[in-house]
Amino acid sequence: MSRGGINPASARRAVARKLAMQALYRWQINAAPWQDVVNEFADEEDMRKADRGYFNQMVTDICGTSEALDAALAGFMDRKPTELDPVERAVLWVGAHELRSSPDVPYRVVINEAIGLARRFGATDSHKFVNAVLDKAARELRPLER
Repeated sequence: MSRGGINPASARRAVARKLAMQALYRWQINAAPWQDVVNEFADEEDMRKADRGYFNQMVTDICGTSEALDAALAGFMDRKPTELDPVERAVLWVGAHELRSSPDVPYRVVINEAIGLARRFGATDSHKFVNAVLDKAARELRPLER
């Protein structure tokens, strides 16, 4: 732990999540091979503060499984993932991916990080929607943590 009480590795992952969400937003808005998006974000100013490996793995995995993530998320919401605002969809992809693939990250951390991204980058009440969807997903994907 650092003096401020925030684990430096956690802070680096938080920056990686933010950059991954932004890269996934970009990938939705301006379709390009995911490798190009990863390379484009390698030069982002915040990348030096990020866990680059976590960012790369997250973007690579999500781009490769976005349809499966959409199918999984569809069961937790009242609309199709393709109808979501691209920011909400990117935030949900990041959260759902972490719930599935990062058991070392407690589900509450996953949800809180996603809520923070939705508050910062999404529409006015998108954080409430993200919270509700990921809470339902966590009940199914992480039943032993609850």
